[in-house]
Amino acid sequence: MTYHTLDSLPLLKSRQEGLRVLLRVDLNVPIHDGKVTDTTRIERLVPTIKELTNMGCKVVLLSHFGRPNGVFKEEMSLEPLVSVISNKLNTELTFAKNCIGRDTLNAVNSLGPGDIILLENLRFHSGEESNDQDFVGALADLGDLFVNDAFSTAHRAHASTAGLARCLPSAAGRLMQAELEALDAALGNPLRPVAAIVGGSKVSTKLDLLTNLVKKVDRLAIGGAMANTFLYALGTDIGASLCEKELADTARSVLAAADEAGSEIILPSDVVIASEFKQGAQRQTVKIAAVPTDMMILDIGEASAIALSESLKECRTLLWNGPMGAFEISPFDKGTNMVARVAAELTRSNDLLTIAGGGDTVAALSAAGAVNDFSYVSTAGGAFLEWLEGRELPGVVALNG
Repeated sequence: MTYHTLDSLPLLKSRQEGLRVLLRVDLNVPIHDGKVTDTTRIERLVPTIKELTNMGCKVVLLSHFGRPNGVFKEEMSLEPLVSVISNKLNTELTFAKNCIGRDTLNAVNSLGPGDIILLENLRFHSGEESNDQDFVGALADLGDLFVNDAFSTAHRAHASTAGLARCLPSAAGRLMQAELEALDAALGNPLRPVAAIVGGSKVSTKLDLLTNLVKKVDRLAIGGAMANTFLYALGTDIGASLCEKELADTARSVLAAADEAGSEIILPSDVVIASEFKQGAQRQTVKIAAVPTDMMILDIGEASAIALSESLKECRTLLWNGPMGAFEISPFDKGTNMVARVAAELTRSNDLLTIAGGGDTVAALSAAGAVNDFSYVSTAGGAFLEWLEGRELPGVVALNG
């Protein structure tokens, strides 16, 4: 796919001072007791914002927050984020109490070159999510060009993603560009062999992902509770483990598709079991064929983790989505931690390109102390998953004109 970047958009290349840039960002960050608890998404926006301000652009930040359903809700206002963003940029910025209208237009036009303004929550207007053309036009009046740096919203055909990109000269910001390049490196034009690790609790939520991946990767390791459904489909007694037994035929169809595509499916050979999922629960490791009827599988065993780690040493690219076990409670994080640390080590030695994404994945890799060593870690959530499923993302397609 071709799209403009900050290096190739003609208006930006002209270095014309004072251009009004509508910059779509994702400020849907976690807040507890009025404080942002994770500033990762804000920090990743800094390079694009600084590059634009250094060009002398007037930067207009557009974002949503939460699901206000088209009405103003004070607890979903973006105003409390002004100080956080200002701190990360080490510069002051102003705030507009609406994202459209005459007052907002005047505020934008009064900016000086290099100034930044944050507009109020886009979703306070129903036209954002419906991609209403009048709302798109009102937003477009505020800018001379559009830059999308919110890959995490690219799966939505909203006014501030698909709409604006189709009515203003548009480009991908540095974060969007990095995400697209990482995804292309993972599945578009990867170094082979390619391995994928897919974990999580339910096959039903990742069926499209699995179906797409078996056509693209050389090895697919399935972990978490979703592995139980595959083991059950193969006739293995998985005891009292979480399992979608009604999807046994579906699991077998995925296995058949993998066999037809020449993709190797990797399932646990040993597992960690316990009678209950809680801190300090009595546990043991058994062969997969020896799970008692009253016990549940909560992690892959050490032999499985070692075998998967050795398999990764033979690969050049790894795509990771979802933990291998119930990592939230120790010691059921051991399998995920072991594999994550090996992947991180292989990344550091330039033997493996590693791309990971999904909320639980980022949390699991962080807990393992491996997240900063991966080649690229996406915070995009739904957009990342839909891309893995092989779907077209409206916000990306729109950048291609």
